[in-house]
Amino acid sequence: MPDPGVIRRLEETVVNRIAAGEVIQRPANAIKEMLENSLDAKSTNIQVILKDGGLKLIQIQDNGTGIRKEDLEILCERFTTSKLQKFEDLAGICTYGFRGEALASISHVAHVTVTTKTADGKCALRCNYCDGKLKAPPKPCAGNQGTQITVEDLFYNIATRRKALKNPSDEYSKIVEVVSRYAIHNSGVSFTVKKQGETAPDVRTLPNASTLDNIRTIFGNAVTRELIEVSSEEPKFAFKMKGYISNANYSVKKCIFLLFINHRLVESSMLRKAIESVYAAYLPKNTHPFLYLSLEILPQNVDVNVHPTKHEVHFLHEDGIIECVQQTVESKLLGANSSRTYFTQTLLPRPAITSSDLVKPLAAASSVVEGFGDKPCARQLVRTDAKEQKMDAFLQPVNKSQVLPAIPSAAGQPWSQDSEMLDASDFEVLSVKDIGSSANTAEKDLRPCNEESSSGPSRKRSRANLLDDIEEADSGHDVTAAHLPKRRIINLTSLLSLREEIRRQNHTGLQDMLQNHVFIGCVNPQWALVQYQTKLYLTNSTKLSQELFYQILIFDFGNFGVLRLSNPAPLYELAMMALDSPESGWTEDDGPKEGLAEYIVDFLRTKSEMLKDYFSLGIDEDGNLTGLPLLLENYIPALEGLPMFILRLATEVNWDEEKECFESLSKECSMFYSIRKEYTLHDPPILLELGQQHEKLGSDKSWKWTAEHVISKAYRTLLLPPKDFAENGTILQLANLPDLYKVFERC
Repeated sequence: MPDPGVIRRLEETVVNRIAAGEVIQRPANAIKEMLENSLDAKSTNIQVILKDGGLKLIQIQDNGTGIRKEDLEILCERFTTSKLQKFEDLAGICTYGFRGEALASISHVAHVTVTTKTADGKCALRCNYCDGKLKAPPKPCAGNQGTQITVEDLFYNIATRRKALKNPSDEYSKIVEVVSRYAIHNSGVSFTVKKQGETAPDVRTLPNASTLDNIRTIFGNAVTRELIEVSSEEPKFAFKMKGYISNANYSVKKCIFLLFINHRLVESSMLRKAIESVYAAYLPKNTHPFLYLSLEILPQNVDVNVHPTKHEVHFLHEDGIIECVQQTVESKLLGANSSRTYFTQTLLPRPAITSSDLVKPLAAASSVVEGFGDKPCARQLVRTDAKEQKMDAFLQPVNKSQVLPAIPSAAGQPWSQDSEMLDASDFEVLSVKDIGSSANTAEKDLRPCNEESSSGPSRKRSRANLLDDIEEADSGHDVTAAHLPKRRIINLTSLLSLREEIRRQNHTGLQDMLQNHVFIGCVNPQWALVQYQTKLYLTNSTKLSQELFYQILIFDFGNFGVLRLSNPAPLYELAMMALDSPESGWTEDDGPKEGLAEYIVDFLRTKSEMLKDYFSLGIDEDGNLTGLPLLLENYIPALEGLPMFILRLATEVNWDEEKECFESLSKECSMFYSIRKEYTLHDPPILLELGQQHEKLGSDKSWKWTAEHVISKAYRTLLLPPKDFAENGTILQLANLPDLYKVFERC
């Protein structure tokens, strides 16, 4: 039977080296311990220089309080510290260090040199240490206030540990990570990290930089612009929390979690799992967020002495605090999820689209991939049938009915869109035949256009052909607002000049896109999605419809139908409503509103003959608005904008010069007729079903129906889009099918 082993007291050198191996596991641990000493010394500037990932050289210099001459002899001995005197002090410890083991452990596995100077010292002192002992008395030398610690040949006496750390690049990356985290948390301190012999540092923060500035410096703008500030306080658990978390727009493959508890860099797997479980509902699978959290817990509730490297702590009410943090993060994400950010690029600044370019995708789509029978290439498959399911099919219908602002009638009774204006019989839809050419005005009902009818004129004709077609149409043919029988020939020089400007500014690539687009759906009254070939576009419906009506007014000048109001609207009351609106910009310096309203009525009454002849805008002798121009079949503008339209007619139109008059008047009219978000967000615009009497307007056909079946169809034949639409965000390209396939192939 073997003899029992002999228990021996280990030599002090062996004990110290074993303890050093627990505290200093790699160069990054040594850096962390010395960084915390510098921060405890109230440093505002910390510089770190490394060689071979810290294995050959670690030099850390600060501008802190320095070390007293009397303390240098025991500086590297174990359990020597300035932060603790008795065990009870550990319960309220507020400093990073407290055990006095860091420098002692480093001196047992490396050669340590310390140069220090206090504020009242005449010169700096330099000391060399080995195995915790001072080799020789301190030597005076030149130096700045603060402390410089140089660590050379780390783990020179532990061969197995040094062999395990054979990759200096990995060690350098871990050191940069540690310093970066402390730099983010200590925003009032300047940190610098660089390799020996190099001039440019890998990490550099400024002393006056904020926490967000430091995150931007270290992690980049992509993270910073997606951060949400969080804060919470719970007196019940005696803790506070602050920090920054990424929103649902940002995700990375590996979670970045910076956790500080009482300003100490620690790890908490329970807290990490709790927060990531919240993000699982927002981020794609196998992606993670960016988190920076700083928790301040009552020091008496925290046990910091649970790990040799102090990267873990225990605290009271752990479950309750984690739940509070989790709820705070979840509430912030719920609030931020309603406004996700998408970065888009305008359709063009790239070469203009030509007809030859348009043939290539179509040819590719119809080509047959060799070896796959008649199956076309998947990346060229696009939806070309507008009758297929659209975006609206996936949205829940929202029924909201609100009473629109009332417009007073001639009799003084409220004239609202819910009463008189909601009945189709209130409008007499009239076509114009030689308006103003004689004392007698010929008027007849305008019948609906059947696009499939072979007897009627084709609506799909270019703007140039439409202008040349001035022959009288057969009275039995269907007509539209843009193509009426017995068109008048108006060859005013000013009008021809405006038409030529529109043609000259036309962008042929955008025109082809609008002529052949497929309507996808409305995002809101201002924005709509359309598809053209393999591309998806976001279009500004307000700007496009405004330009559409402007061109209709210029090209079909003097050939409009009439929307006759059943109850004439008094111009005076419309002007008063406009002046009461903040949009008018009226001030007391402009004079009494009543006087201005009377002036507007008198002024527009003097222009009534021209407005009726050229624009089918009816104003009677009593100063009442009797009719509006019919610019598009099945479309009536939102009448909430009528008061401001009347005001701007009198104040914004240049009535002195012919060309400027036609141009500004057409622009004001087109603004009134355009799809306006503020007028159509909750209440559908008035739609007119010709040939069906007493049909309630806006019942089952909302502004979305108008945008798709009236406005969008008019783009195909009546709109010449100007070149600036490709650059000012009116038309944005969101996605391209071949490019998406490239992304999916990399996933």
